[in-house]
Amino acid sequence: MIEYLLSLSPVTQALLAGLFTWGVTALGAGLVFFTRRVNQRFFDAMLGFAAGVMLAASFFSLLLPSIEMASAQGGVSWWPAAVGVLAGGVFLYGLDKILPHLHVGQPRSEAEGISTSWRRSVLLVSAITLHNIPEGLAVGVAFGAAAIGAPGATIGAAVALAIGIGLQNFPEGVAVAMPLRREGVSKGKSFWYGQLSAVVEPVAAVAGAAFVVVAQPVLPYALAFAAGAMIFVVVEEVVPTAQQSGNADLATSSLLVGFVVMMVLDVALG
Repeated sequence: MIEYLLSLSPVTQALLAGLFTWGVTALGAGLVFFTRRVNQRFFDAMLGFAAGVMLAASFFSLLLPSIEMASAQGGVSWWPAAVGVLAGGVFLYGLDKILPHLHVGQPRSEAEGISTSWRRSVLLVSAITLHNIPEGLAVGVAFGAAAIGAPGATIGAAVALAIGIGLQNFPEGVAVAMPLRREGVSKGKSFWYGQLSAVVEPVAAVAGAAFVVVAQPVLPYALAFAAGAMIFVVVEEVVPTAQQSGNADLATSSLLVGFVVMMVLDVALG
């Protein structure tokens, strides 16, 4: 597989990776064809696992290469990472305050962002889409960095990141589709809304790859930006949701497992 990817352009690589991560989200949403409900403990464990994957990916696949690249360029090694992380967090904070969205398990009255008349289903999709923007960017930037031979960036590491993002996308598809199914929405519509939240990932992946290929000097900042955005999502959304149903210990244990799985993937493939 690695040999085949090397024969493709970085934008095509990022597109295929983005389609893969979208596909896993659709797979999670597809559970609505078999059941109306997922065990809450299992769901919280999946969310904890997803948080661990995102945290490990932020460091091993994004921040560490950012620091190595900055050092190789002769600059202050920690500066792009510091600036990028903060910029990514501020960017997601701004989207969180502007984009209308609703988190899983909350009533329609607690929707965040600008006031809107959007339906509950659209607001749920919007919330998960907010998560998927930095994930798609991260995948695209990783493939772009590998394509230009940036220090610390390899095609194997980019593939590991795509696999990790794909694994943690499964519960995101479930998180949108299942609540809608329980509320009486048809199986088809529940699946449609569940997978729709990840459509942004291939687009963001292609944009990220194209950007770093033509703007190589800012690559360390771009990697750290994606990391900061993902860390914001983990702390602001994923971890609180995983622990709000009384399964905090299980969610925390699953987070550690997810972190280790992503770390092993990155080290083994990178």
